[in-house]
Amino acid sequence: MDIQSLSRTYTVRALDETDLPALLALCRGNPLFYRHCPPSPSVESLRADMTALPSRKTMEDKYYLGFWRDGALAAVLDLILHHPNEHTAFIGFFMLDAALQGRGEGSRIVGDILRALSREFTAVRLAYVKTNPQSKRFWLKNGFLPTGLVLHTDAYDMVVLERPLP
Repeated sequence: MDIQSLSRTYTVRALDETDLPALLALCRGNPLFYRHCPPSPSVESLRADMTALPSRKTMEDKYYLGFWRDGALAAVLDLILHHPNEHTAFIGFFMLDAALQGRGEGSRIVGDILRALSREFTAVRLAYVKTNPQSKRFWLKNGFLPTGLVLHTDAYDMVVLERPLP
């Protein structure tokens, strides 16, 4: 996958260990998310997220990406290709810098991501924590629809959404 095709306005690249301070700052700037999806971010939890995979997937299918502009991390995306099936991509995590929220920037980035993924996939799936109204509004506004599936974890329930791609 050509990861730069995921954005028309940002430089997109894989995040690595050297990006952990910027990633931690971005995540800590979004405390509402972590109120619904604990625990609070740490270098260790973010390091683990960089390699976390669903069962039967390999690192060849995972892209843990940063969207950069003028040397600053604007957004992070955890993308799993061909999950839960060959024709679907899965967004495991998407977060926008709090300073950019409320201006349509997150929706612009997601629109670019969906446009790029539509070249290879017929749908994109994700899940949000059921008690998080901010996440629910964002994903519904961006055309994702409930599948009827709810994933239960020890800490919270996650509502599965999907968006068909043209």
